[in-house]
Amino acid sequence: DLLPIWVKRSFCAPQGSTSPPRPREPEEREEAPGAMASPSPARNPTEVQMSQLVLPCHTNHRGELSTGQLLKWIDTAACLSAERHAGCPCVTASMDDIYFEHTISVGQVVNIKAKVNRAFNSSMEVGIQVSYEDLCSGKHCSICKAYATFVAQGPLGSKVRLEPLTPQTEEEKIEYSIAAERRRMRLVHKDTLKDLLTSSPQETERETRDGSGAVPAERTRVESVELVLPPHANHQGNTFGGQIMAWMENVATIAASRLCHAHPTLRAIEMFHFRGPSQVGDRLVLKAIVNNAFKNSMEVGVCAEAYGQEMSISCRHINSAFMTFVVLDEEGHPRTLPMVAPEPGDGERRYREASARKKIRLDRKYVVSCKQTEVPLSVPWDQSNKVYLSYNNVSALKMLVAKANWVLAREKEKVRMYTLEEDKFLSFRIEMSVCITASRAFSLLSNLRRRHEWDSHYVSAEIVQKVDDDDMIYHVVSQKLRNEKKPQDFVILASRRKPCSKGDPYVVAFRSVTLPTHPARAEFTRGETLCSGFCIWPESEEMSKVAYYNQAMPGYLNYVTTNVAGLSSDICSTFEACEKFLLKNKQDLISRLQDF
Repeated sequence: DLLPIWVKRSFCAPQGSTSPPRPREPEEREEAPGAMASPSPARNPTEVQMSQLVLPCHTNHRGELSTGQLLKWIDTAACLSAERHAGCPCVTASMDDIYFEHTISVGQVVNIKAKVNRAFNSSMEVGIQVSYEDLCSGKHCSICKAYATFVAQGPLGSKVRLEPLTPQTEEEKIEYSIAAERRRMRLVHKDTLKDLLTSSPQETERETRDGSGAVPAERTRVESVELVLPPHANHQGNTFGGQIMAWMENVATIAASRLCHAHPTLRAIEMFHFRGPSQVGDRLVLKAIVNNAFKNSMEVGVCAEAYGQEMSISCRHINSAFMTFVVLDEEGHPRTLPMVAPEPGDGERRYREASARKKIRLDRKYVVSCKQTEVPLSVPWDQSNKVYLSYNNVSALKMLVAKANWVLAREKEKVRMYTLEEDKFLSFRIEMSVCITASRAFSLLSNLRRRHEWDSHYVSAEIVQKVDDDDMIYHVVSQKLRNEKKPQDFVILASRRKPCSKGDPYVVAFRSVTLPTHPARAEFTRGETLCSGFCIWPESEEMSKVAYYNQAMPGYLNYVTTNVAGLSSDICSTFEACEKFLLKNKQDLISRLQDF
């Protein structure tokens, strides 16, 4: 689990309309206002809804909701949801990237919905959706979506083992499944930044802009102190995480203003990571500086340090964050910003790291956050975005697996074939039970170099690049499709995952990528796969359910529909050959162990 962080919460909600923290009985229902009076499905027991009317005291000089105030509301709602599941105080461990799509004006209503997506050992992921409502026009608009990690703690800060969460709806099953991938991505975030900096030139190329001189970064430095008082903390005397985030946003805004001499707008926040506790009576010193200014945006680094009454005693690092600001003109378009001249040493390091973080933010936003249908088929592979392409590969398959509308299309002896019809895609799933351990089946099916032993469509598969222990890139050559003059070839990213917890499947996901070293060649027709792969569930110690999923591409569609309609049994026959391959190699393994 993530390291425990200590910004404790009470069960008390702040002022505002917030659903009570006690779990609801199953027969209870809550009707939405207005016309939403029809019966609705049972609510998730961890779901918390908060509605806040934006008053002048919540806004900035433009009459827009302060981002710091919004962060406090988000953190409070997420904490209440976490405590509903844990049944005990919870601490904020981290908050993932947040992208703010719109501002909110005074008089509008902020609606926040939070619920636990998944519980691990002692930590849990809470998903938060924020929207605003205009009471006069009735307009609703999304503001942001966020994911927070909380840790449950018992007396004296001891860890509490959490009960597993059972998702009910299709949406909950998707979030539950992908939560394990998001957790994996959080844990390797620092390594991703380090690898990118290592592989980049030490001297970052400086941008040049006409008519503007570089502003020394030191001119933007801000330092401010806050005394933690009882209203800033819970009943145990620990500072609310949302309050710390709001103070950090305040000093970051001042630093950004010193660069542009205007009122900046916060567009994005990189992951918050809480590192230590803060109590009533502490002095929190908040420091901010502009790390780098790009053409239309700037990154501000901000940290929070805690001191006791004796400020000569060494500080405790509480939190660090990176915030992206823009300056909007009268038409709402981002203005060009002055350049920043970093100070030697640490300033140069922060300047380079800001450029690397911008690249990572773009990867996360456009590879991870976009809808699957908006992702290009063959995404260019780059060492710096490997974490996010791997995440997208596995999460796309998990989303397909969690769909609820699969229909049984054919059944041939032990092999069952299902279809899923959506707007743009026809997907199929084929599954059977095999007398083999799930771990052994996972090992065999994740090795594409052996697929030709059971899949007659495969001619060869060679490893092009071993990314890490869980990700490989293969160049695959397949047989000619009917009416095709040339065989097909593919460049495929294969990502494999072992179960995160009991009940999870073993996963092997495939998707196309492009590599400069393997361009399309005249002797092949370059094929692509958007989403396919295996999921393997243990049914007993010796039995496993093996399922193959494929989101059929147009060039493959005729082959799939012919099999679905019963005019061909090629897919079922291939899967029967897969069973024989698994059983044969299971016996081979037993023989080798006996010989040993």
